[in-house]
Amino acid sequence: MLDRVMLTNDDGIDAPGMKVLEEIAAKIAREVWVVAPEHDQSGQSHAISLHHALRIVERGERRFGVTGTPGDCAAIGLCHLMQDAPPQLVLSGVNRGLNLGMETVFSGTVGGAMTAMMLGCPALALSQAFVRRDAVPWDTARDLGVGTIQRLLEVGWSANAVLNINFPPIPAAEAGPMTLARQGEGAVAGMHVDTRVDPRGMSYHWLNFKRGDIQQGPESDYSAMRSGKIVVTPLRYDRTDDEAYAELATHLPRFGV
Repeated sequence: MLDRVMLTNDDGIDAPGMKVLEEIAAKIAREVWVVAPEHDQSGQSHAISLHHALRIVERGERRFGVTGTPGDCAAIGLCHLMQDAPPQLVLSGVNRGLNLGMETVFSGTVGGAMTAMMLGCPALALSQAFVRRDAVPWDTARDLGVGTIQRLLEVGWSANAVLNINFPPIPAAEAGPMTLARQGEGAVAGMHVDTRVDPRGMSYHWLNFKRGDIQQGPESDYSAMRSGKIVVTPLRYDRTDDEAYAELATHLPRFGV
């Protein structure tokens, strides 16, 4: 059992996924700290607040709401609130909805975990896929979360990676085993701008993803999810494209070579 873990998310401190994560964390650690956004911060990726002050709202014993992004929360928790007694693990989630493929770039759930990793703490991002927004199968993450995390702690992973975990949108008893997969292309096929007019006659705009049935590779996270697996994908900050690098190297000199 771990001595201390810290929890964050991007859906906000009052989100149902945070309640699930607190239940999971209580079974793997003696001391659970929550440092999460006061409000929904979905889509904030790894953003941190450099141009406005952050406020911390004490919500109870070892529970803190932060007026910022998941990245802000990771920094506030690790570099301020828990500076003298750091956690052994940061858990980010449980997100309402999957975080696979290209969407991991935009995900605040992944961003919070990545910021924690950058600050030297092992981190996991956890997400619960669903078919209907009004019927998220939280029991799947609740029932499978403890065993999944414990197994990954036993195996261990690189200090330069965050493990991105996605639970399938089916009952826990029907979920396949924990399966390693690569980040796939994802389902993002573009973006849509929805323009509306407010009561004062002024235009305002909503951004939304367009999604499509994009062909995925055989080892992709989306393919594993469609097979009903618990999907684990290691993610890192280094986004160097090796194929493009090799091609450009035939035309440009390489530094240090």
